[in-house]
Amino acid sequence: MKPLDFSELLVVAKENLNPKMTARNCEAGHVSCALQTTSGTIYTGVAITVPCGIGFCAEHAAIAAMINNDESRINKLVTVYKDGSILAPCGRCREFISQVDDQNDNCQILLENNIVATLAELLPEKWDKPVF
Repeated sequence: MKPLDFSELLVVAKENLNPKMTARNCEAGHVSCALQTTSGTIYTGVAITVPCGIGFCAEHAAIAAMINNDESRINKLVTVYKDGSILAPCGRCREFISQVDDQNDNCQILLENNIVATLAELLPEKWDKPVF
């Protein structure tokens, strides 16, 4: 598979949006993530937000789909909100991406204004570096 440019990956993320309220306190599908692995495969996921902090981010859902297909290395990633705006991964997601595969520090992430940053730039000091 050929590597996608970010405009193509952004289209995939936006097409995956499916915002809805599934219960009075549960918003789902309002954030979407599309990632491309180093093999060229694309995985998507959506966020589920519920009270008490027990929901999960779209990046987690996309990574779970990737892991379920025996892949762990991310080449590119983009996350979008229901209005189509680009979101940077939150701190928890940055750490999660980093922990899934050591090579993911090289993952390119699309930010607002067509800025592309690597995960290493967004998460420069690893807390576990001295330990492992």
